[in-house]
Amino acid sequence: MLIQVGYELVFYCPQETPMILMVNVHYSRTSDLVTPDCLTTDPETPITAYRDGFGNWCTRIVAPVGRICLKSTGVVRDSAEPDVVTPSAKQHALQDLPEETLVFLLGSRYCETDLLSWEAWSRFGQTTPGWSRVQAICDFAHNHIAFDYQKARSTRTAWEAFNEGVGVCRDYAHLAIALCRCMNIPARYCTGYHGDPAALRRDGLCSVV
Repeated sequence: MLIQVGYELVFYCPQETPMILMVNVHYSRTSDLVTPDCLTTDPETPITAYRDGFGNWCTRIVAPVGRICLKSTGVVRDSAEPDVVTPSAKQHALQDLPEETLVFLLGSRYCETDLLSWEAWSRFGQTTPGWSRVQAICDFAHNHIAFDYQKARSTRTAWEAFNEGVGVCRDYAHLAIALCRCMNIPARYCTGYHGDPAALRRDGLCSVV
């Protein structure tokens, strides 16, 4: 299946504004790119790029005063197969985790493990470690938060989502990630946009915006 990916972002800047943009397909899927997702700017603006600690391709620009349009389009080849379900997946002991995963146990601005630790252990401490524990955490986040785009807030944290019981997709993710980290399960946030999965399967080529 071929998936067309792209975006068009327009900003109006009252003064020259440094920006860091993370708008490219992740490096782990670059071999699947049929058409590269190259960033273009209007007006033309100097671009530099670097790879951050999570493997994201980051683009740096200084947006000029006034309007700037950022655009890209590309095509990605994908199998369209759902993620593999592995109920037998085990949870490794904390002392056996690879060093590169330990950063995904830490608390953060949006995932307050210190505030959620008691809740996590009291709710999930008796669940079977491994796949079923993570599924129980995801199910809890899904059922605990009521989706309401009108109440979206970019500053809402996992702790606030837990207490307010309302949010949008990132709030579900933050709460589930924070609870997993509290249970010594490395977890990280990945984001993206996708179209109607049914349309992807039906048409074979679908825009993702």
